[in-house]
Amino acid sequence: MSHDRPPRRRDLGYHAAPSRRVSASTSISAGIELRALRKVYPAPRPRRGRGAAAGLAGPPRMPPGAAMAPTGGTLTAAGIVALDGLDLSVGEGEFFGLLGPNGAGKTTTIGILTTRVLPSGGQASIGGADVVSEAVAVRRRIGVVPQRPNPDRGLDVLENLTFHAAYFGFPRAASRARALGILERLGLADGALARVDALSGGQLQRLMIARALVHEPRVIFLDEPTVGLDPQARLALWEILRGLHGEGRTIVMTTHYMEEAEKLCARVAIVDRGKLLACDAPEALKKQAPGGTLVELTLDGEAAPAREAARAVAGVLDVVSDGALLRVYHPQGGEAVARLIGVVQGAGRQVTNIRLVPPNLETLFLSLTGRKLV
Repeated sequence: MSHDRPPRRRDLGYHAAPSRRVSASTSISAGIELRALRKVYPAPRPRRGRGAAAGLAGPPRMPPGAAMAPTGGTLTAAGIVALDGLDLSVGEGEFFGLLGPNGAGKTTTIGILTTRVLPSGGQASIGGADVVSEAVAVRRRIGVVPQRPNPDRGLDVLENLTFHAAYFGFPRAASRARALGILERLGLADGALARVDALSGGQLQRLMIARALVHEPRVIFLDEPTVGLDPQARLALWEILRGLHGEGRTIVMTTHYMEEAEKLCARVAIVDRGKLLACDAPEALKKQAPGGTLVELTLDGEAAPAREAARAVAGVLDVVSDGALLRVYHPQGGEAVARLIGVVQGAGRQVTNIRLVPPNLETLFLSLTGRKLV
């Protein structure tokens, strides 16, 4: 690519307007504030066509602008509520996790903070810059690693970085040198001139991190960064993220992996259906989990008939039924299994699977929401 200024190309994941260079050393607070943040997507409209007069309208059709609407949002007369008064503060230099199942509102939150989604109400700011009224300033301060890698497949690995850096005012020579340095650090230098389609899943995700870093942001957003990666690639990515955090960057990561949140994040916010349920350090959150081991029994039918019988077992702290799952909290979980199997059989059900889970983020999440993360 011999031209001095990059040609117009398709969107790179968020609207990165050309701007002056802002380096990592620039004295800008990287704190993040969300106040009563709310997002309501338009409700799907019934499809009109043959059969509509008979009440056979067919599946709903999503209106324009609703492509990012979550499947787990709450449907109301106003639309699909993805965020419902979310309040959060993330400190400068903090590694912060958003933990929740699909449809919890995590991706919508990241979309608003990265200026790709307009909020319906409330406020959000990064380093004191409002994400709506000062969107250009926000984009200068952030790097984004999307849920699904979206490189420009018409460019090679190095060109993906230099093209991106040009939008932030980096001269061509400086952006090339910086890009090569980042690729070396992330183990991609040998493939700098390779086509994007030649990369593995782990390499592609590292390219997305490299692209997010090339303009020297102070804040990095990662939306489910390890989904689809094999265990080795996931652990390698963890080490990269730890290194970035060690340099003083603020990192906000969404995930539905409990272990990932515990291993990486200084604090974790548990969200579900657009609401904040809990927020603290992982160890502090685990102390909020219900007492006792979770004994999860999978039955051959609805678990509700066995619920009260299980509750009568000596030492049981709580019992919850969810379809064919019977979740029992007991101080000595393993010792209670035989008795629980007996009462389940007495209720006319058979146990097809047993799982024991000590108090952790998963048991806390189950107690708060009544459902699993995945």
